[in-house]
Amino acid sequence: IRISLDLKDVFKTQLRAILRASAYGDIRIMYPMIISVDEFMAANAILQECKEELRRDNIPFNDSIQTGIMIETPAAVLCAEDLAKVVDFFSIGTNDLTQYLLAVDRGNQKIARLYNSFHPAVLRAIRTVIQAGHKYDKMVGMCGEFASDEKAVPILLGMGLNEFSMAASEIASTRYQIRHLNYEHCQALADEICKKSTIAEVREMLEKQ
Repeated sequence: IRISLDLKDVFKTQLRAILRASAYGDIRIMYPMIISVDEFMAANAILQECKEELRRDNIPFNDSIQTGIMIETPAAVLCAEDLAKVVDFFSIGTNDLTQYLLAVDRGNQKIARLYNSFHPAVLRAIRTVIQAGHKYDKMVGMCGEFASDEKAVPILLGMGLNEFSMAASEIASTRYQIRHLNYEHCQALADEICKKSTIAEVREMLEKQ
C-alpha cells in the first residue's frame, strides 16, 4: 500500500480498472499491508477520485463496491477495533502476520524453524482480529496456508472465522472437514487453545482431539 500511495497514477490505473470490472460482477477491493486507519482512508480517498472521474466519463461501475484490508502486520492487529469501524471486511494474511509477529524471516534457513502459526501469539492475534471484526458486524476471512491446515480449521471455526480462502486443491477436503465438525466443541477448543503458553501445549491438545 505504501508503494501504491506513493505512485498515485499507477494506483489510480489499477483502481479504475477494478471499478470498471465491478459493473459486470461481484468484486471487492482489499488493500494490503495496512498499518493504520490513516492509510486506509488515504487509499479510499484516491478510490473516490477514481469514481468521480468515471462518473464524468459516463463509465458504469458499482458505486457501493466494498473495501477491506489484509491484516498482516502487528500494527493492524493492535488497531483492529479502530480499523473495523471503517472497513467493510477483514482478511487475515497468516503467512506474513506469523512472520512479522515472530520476527522470523521465512527465507532465512537459520531461523525458519521458528516460523509457526500455532504459536500462542499468532493464535491470540487471530482471535483478536476476529472479535474486533464481529464487534462491528464485519466479515472476517483468512488467506494463507493456515486456513487449510486440518489442525487449524477447528480452532479457526471455533473463533468464528467467516471465510476460509485456500488453494483450489484444498477446498474439497476442508469443506468436508468443516461439515463434520461440531461448532460448540470447536468454540470450547479455541477458548482452551488460546490459554496455552507454548506451541508444544497447543499441539498436545490438538493431538487429543
